[in-house]
Amino acid sequence: MKEFMKDLYKAMGGKHLSIWLVQVAVWAIIILTLPMATWLSTQDTEAAKTSFNVVFDLLLSPFLIYFVNFFVFGPLLFFMDEKEAHAFRLFNKLSNRTRYLIFALCNLIAIPLFNNKFFMIWWHRNSIPDMPEMTTNMWIGFFSGMFMFFLLNCIVAAIAIGIRHFIRTRQIRQQLKDEQAKHTEAELAWLKNQINPHFLFNTLNNISSLTQIDPDAAQDAIAQLSDLLRYAMYETNKKTVPISGEVEFMRNYISLMKLRCNEKTEVKTTFNVEQDVEIAPLLFISLIENAFKHGVSSSRSSIIDIHLEQKNHSIIFTCDNTNYPKDDADRSGSGIGLENTRRRLELMYADHYTWQKWLENDIYHVYIKLSV
Repeated sequence: MKEFMKDLYKAMGGKHLSIWLVQVAVWAIIILTLPMATWLSTQDTEAAKTSFNVVFDLLLSPFLIYFVNFFVFGPLLFFMDEKEAHAFRLFNKLSNRTRYLIFALCNLIAIPLFNNKFFMIWWHRNSIPDMPEMTTNMWIGFFSGMFMFFLLNCIVAAIAIGIRHFIRTRQIRQQLKDEQAKHTEAELAWLKNQINPHFLFNTLNNISSLTQIDPDAAQDAIAQLSDLLRYAMYETNKKTVPISGEVEFMRNYISLMKLRCNEKTEVKTTFNVEQDVEIAPLLFISLIENAFKHGVSSSRSSIIDIHLEQKNHSIIFTCDNTNYPKDDADRSGSGIGLENTRRRLELMYADHYTWQKWLENDIYHVYIKLSV
């Protein structure tokens, strides 16, 4: 019995006390409207009491039918999905059709039960003092009234189910939004955590190559890498960061990457940021990394041109580099960073970004515009 009551309480809405209060308040207004109007127009307390008693007797049955359907029949029988059916063990093996039939049967029993006064009048008609002889027309009117009142209760039950459906739909949509937001946050965290090891892996490869050429420069590069990692680990835990920090990070990163380039590589940078707006952290690093991976050749002339500027409420990033595709044996530029960048743009900026990339005259172009 204890488990039954727990399942019943959960199916009825748990701790959503506000739903109960709103329903009671609406019905209280409906019941009290006519008595209050009577008192305001006549200033007769007895007339107002009589009006209240009449209205209460008429609306008690629809009131009970409404609440029974809204809080019991609806959640337990009409709307029960697989999760609710599993929680409410009494109905977990019933098909939808069976539950709908039980729902209709419960209402067919509840409506006459809550309107038993009609049946009592008919049943005890012979023992009621001064009860006039019922003619055929009177019986027709009596049963017509019973039918109409039965129909009214059915309409009230349908209204209760409709309102329950509306509230339930809104709750489900909100739950889906909450789950989607949690999923998005988890995916963003995963993507950002993937960028950091990817960035570290490639940078350490650069320093490893530099140690064979200039150990002193490699030592300076390690110190510079320490500053970069400090920023990546401690300054990028937020969803967005000031663009000034990102610009400084990109300057240092490009300086570090240039150490492995020879005199045949020309690197140009332009950073023109007017205001310290907030953007996603480490958003453009993978594109810069990709430019150095695919745009630099040890034997041929190479060009890398990186441009970042702010125009009104837009951030525009472009990166142009010569195109020297890696062969199948070289997996250092496998494209993980580019896919992460595209996915982060989609998650964080949705319809507020533009991404273009194209190859023209052996120059690979990337264009990104963000609305911030």
